[in-house]
Amino acid sequence: MPWYDATLIMIGGLLAFMLIGMPVAIAFLVINIIGVLIFMGGVVGIDQLVANATTSVTSFALVPVPLFLIMGELLFHTGLAFRVFDALDKCMGNIRGRLAYLTVGGGTIFATLSGSSMANAAMLGTTLMPDMIKRGYKKHIIMGPILATGGLAMIIPPSSLAVLLGSLGRIDVGSLLIAGLIPGLVLALLFALMIRLQIAIDPDAAPGYAAERATAREIARALIVDVAPMGIVVFAVVGLILLGWATPTESAAFGALAVIVLAALYGKLSWEAVVKSMKGTLAVSVMMLMIIVGSTTFSQILAFSGASQGLIGFATGFDVSPYVLLTLMVLVLIVLGMFMDPLSIMMLTLPIFMPLSALAGFDAVWFGIIMLLVLELSLVTPPFGLLLFVMVGVAPKGTTIGEVARAALPYIGCTLFLVVLLVIWPQIALWLPSMIRY
Repeated sequence: MPWYDATLIMIGGLLAFMLIGMPVAIAFLVINIIGVLIFMGGVVGIDQLVANATTSVTSFALVPVPLFLIMGELLFHTGLAFRVFDALDKCMGNIRGRLAYLTVGGGTIFATLSGSSMANAAMLGTTLMPDMIKRGYKKHIIMGPILATGGLAMIIPPSSLAVLLGSLGRIDVGSLLIAGLIPGLVLALLFALMIRLQIAIDPDAAPGYAAERATAREIARALIVDVAPMGIVVFAVVGLILLGWATPTESAAFGALAVIVLAALYGKLSWEAVVKSMKGTLAVSVMMLMIIVGSTTFSQILAFSGASQGLIGFATGFDVSPYVLLTLMVLVLIVLGMFMDPLSIMMLTLPIFMPLSALAGFDAVWFGIIMLLVLELSLVTPPFGLLLFVMVGVAPKGTTIGEVARAALPYIGCTLFLVVLLVIWPQIALWLPSMIRY
């Protein structure tokens, strides 16, 4: 069978199933069975499919995923994350747009502790939005920073999606996690500058108000008691990898342990918080593993049928520069992001994009960061961006998807600007991984 027919059956069939509303994991399973029956010898190939499925989810490299999720869930349910926001709030004083800046600052810190974009956005929305509404902030200056900062957890370590990308794309996971730190902080700075620009254009978007000014002693106490201890978690996850003292899996375990110890020391480690955290971790982990099972088998069938080789040969057959090829891949990711979640997009495109990036001569870690940044956009691009629905759920009644999407638009521009910066100066992402010693 020609490669383009195999591609139409596999990729076209998968997209068709998703468009009719079939759950992603089920869509992968159905198209895999169809592919096995057509390309792998009929019913006999089902045994191979089951064997491949088992192998795909028993990889030790995937262990950090549930551990990072446990970290984020415990931080949320024990209330440790809220202590950080309260401390930062005392430090802000009477800056115009204080709560918008607090969203970016606090959300960035929580992103370094959680690894979950959904948890980040939900916490920011439920914590800060009511106060911003009460203070008279306009909708776009409320929702935009929350949406933008929520997605930072996808790139700033620990990032569950980065672990999956590294494991399945055969990229060094430790290097990929560390590589996201500087671009993530640069992106947070761009978000803060965007808030400043929006307030300069429309001062009424964030009305000034007199807040009770904290004393120097109160600020110092808040930073020492509520913020500084969280540095232990950051060091456990990022520092141990950077120093070469632990692998990503070991650092994830140390990070989860650090959160448990801190929660116990603060007297917040209740049985209820542990149960809720485990339930949340289990739900997300099972969803991820089911999609991994389907997508890895999907990749193997694509290769077996000749579709992967045909697509790669077709894409490289044009006489275009590597950066034109990169632009096309980014555009594909953006378009898919309008209809699919980041994990599904990654699983669908990895079998094609990783070989293409290697043929183009791109550094694997650098390309992984580019891919994570663009996947972050899929969370806020209409009509099916997941964070758009989270925001509608916590926003005042009557808020539409259109209003939320327009609020996110300037921050989408910030992310694309960072992608351009990474193309011009790759060392923004690659300098820190070069320091890893293991």
